[in-house]
Amino acid sequence: MVDTMALLPAFLRPTRTTRRASHLAALPQGGFEAVLDAPDDRLSPALVAAARGEYGAASALLAATRAAGQWEDRDRYARRLAAFARSRPEWFEAWRAAAPGDPGTALVAAQLAVDRAWPSPARAELLREVSPLITAAARADDLDPVPWRIALDHARGSRAGHRYFEELWEAAVRRAPHHYGCHVAALRYLGTFWHGSHRECFDFADLAAQDAPAGSLVQALPARAAFGYLTDDCGPEVPRERLDAAADRAVALSARFPAAAPWPAEMRNKLLYLLVRLGRWEDARAELDLIGPYATSFPWERFSDDPLGRFLRLREGLLGAAPPAALSGLVKAAPRPRNGHRGRAAAADH
Repeated sequence: MVDTMALLPAFLRPTRTTRRASHLAALPQGGFEAVLDAPDDRLSPALVAAARGEYGAASALLAATRAAGQWEDRDRYARRLAAFARSRPEWFEAWRAAAPGDPGTALVAAQLAVDRAWPSPARAELLREVSPLITAAARADDLDPVPWRIALDHARGSRAGHRYFEELWEAAVRRAPHHYGCHVAALRYLGTFWHGSHRECFDFADLAAQDAPAGSLVQALPARAAFGYLTDDCGPEVPRERLDAAADRAVALSARFPAAAPWPAEMRNKLLYLLVRLGRWEDARAELDLIGPYATSFPWERFSDDPLGRFLRLREGLLGAAPPAALSGLVKAAPRPRNGHRGRAAAADH
């Protein structure tokens, strides 16, 4: 097995001592529906119950993922429940008061605190104040890697130094060597502190994917690196064959998952973006079949205030064999500044 930790850039190698509600829309031609950020069959009942002010289903859902060690699901559900809590704080406070020692509430509290601080121009300062909540989530279950993913995001947002990040990274991969969320957090930290060094980001992503099982979401990490390169404006050129190899890995991974399922939808929407940027039209149309009706805010919210509309226009163009120039134009719009930062500063950016 490849030692991915040894293959990290020096400052990421550990030392040895140390959404919103769904929205429906229809295409003008064909009548196909699309739904934005749809929850899966496990999360949906918890969100329905939460809308009634009930928290038992959410608590049980997170407890089940913890008991089964379903860390990718736990990470995804914690993010969605934190997003709901952000719009309905009274619901979460009632849950927290009823179960103050619940690892699930500790996890959602940590994610919620980071989400609230992220869009602010004073992000770094605000994030430093929420460290105790992340520590509490990590202590609630020593096996859970998700608090460490939150800690990695927190470190990037608070501009933590490399040595501190190394320690967090070591703790994260010790708990789950192939946890996708932790790898994305490390890739984003690398991209932030080595801005423009996309080849280094690809090196990290490629080596992590080589080390991961064939069905692991980490196989999509090179495609995430390709997305970072294609949406950036600086750094040396990355060879086309490397971008195609990243897309090929993600295509193979996507084919392993059920078609028209909500839980792999974000990975597939990101892959669709990449395939269109690369002009791989037939592959893009095939990926649309696997996406089915499940659009996701990422990556389309990076280019439009109407992510569902952007997805629908792209889908209509692909199915209608629109000219390549028109299709490319839908995925080349530059991200717009918000809150004085380059790019969008929404909570989903972390």
